[in-house]
Amino acid sequence: MVVFSCGSSIKEKDVSDKRQNKEGAIKSTPTSAIKTGADNYEAYMPLLKDKKVGIVTNQTGILSDKTHVVDFLLGKKVDIRKIFAPEHGFRGTADAGEHVIDGKDTKTGLPIISLYGSNKKPKAEQLAGIDVLVFDLQDVGARFYTYISSLHYVMEACAENNLPLIILDRPNPNGAIIDGPVLEKEFTSFVGMHPIPVLHGMTIGEYGKMINGEKWLKNGIQCSLTVIPCLDYRREMPYSLPVKPSPNLPNDQAINLYASLCFFEGTNVSLGRGTEKQFQVYGSPSLPKSAFSFTPQPNFGSKEPPLKGQLCYGEDLSSIGKVKQLELKWLIKAYRTTSDKSKFFTDFFTKLSGTKKLQQQIEAGIPETEIRNSWKKGIEDFKKIRAKYLIY
Repeated sequence: MVVFSCGSSIKEKDVSDKRQNKEGAIKSTPTSAIKTGADNYEAYMPLLKDKKVGIVTNQTGILSDKTHVVDFLLGKKVDIRKIFAPEHGFRGTADAGEHVIDGKDTKTGLPIISLYGSNKKPKAEQLAGIDVLVFDLQDVGARFYTYISSLHYVMEACAENNLPLIILDRPNPNGAIIDGPVLEKEFTSFVGMHPIPVLHGMTIGEYGKMINGEKWLKNGIQCSLTVIPCLDYRREMPYSLPVKPSPNLPNDQAINLYASLCFFEGTNVSLGRGTEKQFQVYGSPSLPKSAFSFTPQPNFGSKEPPLKGQLCYGEDLSSIGKVKQLELKWLIKAYRTTSDKSKFFTDFFTKLSGTKKLQQQIEAGIPETEIRNSWKKGIEDFKKIRAKYLIY
């Protein structure tokens, strides 16, 4: 593998397949024929030959035959030394925000290093003995989904330690939507690290290119980055994930509604954690009695769900079909009908929205259309930046 030195002269590579470059070649390709970066192994296997490899992945890192990428690489005699796991852990079973400890994979015996909690960024000693790092996580296209924040810190660690990084790209299930307020720098956090809208419309490989190109890493450093693209894919294609990307996104409907309903995480309203319909329902004891109700209880996705054991009234959105934008109507309705507006928002809402303006607009009773209009300039400016890094 060619190892580029880190710095302003860095070169980025997209290892593409010739079939992808033939005009019109993928227009009629069925979704089931999409090859993820992990499946495009002819492009990356030569880059791992005779290398000591570290890999950032979790349960989403699978090939089309459901073989996990770690097992696949070991089967090809790739010398994997360490697994780095993001929020929810290597097997993807930890609650959102739950502390994940370092350990050992019971199947392979490989050491697992958690990239969550106090160790979001790989340390130099954790990268010692590794020649190249591979990144394979399934993102869902929302700014506050923390896998892109983990990508930022991994890229930064690679740049600082002169390690090349290979991203195995995956489709964005919300890839055709760019929407929401752009994050303002003063509200940067692990659930929003960059000046982008809530829905960014990029694959994780494209996003890595943007982090590098816009010099968003500390001190403007850049990472030696190779993106292994998906084949026979374009972002307008519907894409059904073969495995849950995290414990509380159980199906396509939840993934599609995630960006819209996640705002409830910054309120006193439940979005279904502790039910079988996470991110497909919302409700609260403080909302008016309705025909739909639920009571959150501890389950596989949440050991201590918000409003545990309390009867919540609200709406079931599990059958409404796919939304094509960031929807505010449910958030606005809940605020306007809650019994005590002073207790509706929490401090976390500003981190999620990336601005104070959205809460202020909702509290002021500004119509949704006017709120959406206030995002337009930020979205258009972002689209110009985004265009430089698109692969598909």
